[in-house]
Amino acid sequence: MLILVGTLPFWETFRARAGAQSAMRGINAAVVGILGGAFYDPVWTSTVKSTEDFGVALIGFVLLIAWRAPPLLVVVIGALAGAIGAAYR
Repeated sequence: MLILVGTLPFWETFRARAGAQSAMRGINAAVVGILGGAFYDPVWTSTVKSTEDFGVALIGFVLLIAWRAPPLLVVVIGALAGAIGAAYR
């Protein structure tokens, strides 16, 4: 919190510099890659085991990205789809 309060007055000046903008783009790309890797290894590899699982994940992705559905609704729909799929296996 102290770092945030201490650097806030200088943030606009920092953001205006071309080198800082390039650094922030690189940092942003690195964070996206790290989050993608962290999602894939423990989450994707342990939960998506069949085409039905992939279908539920794909539907959730489309709901979030294309239709901009609220995340809570997507979680509820995914949980219901997973429970129904597990009941019929």
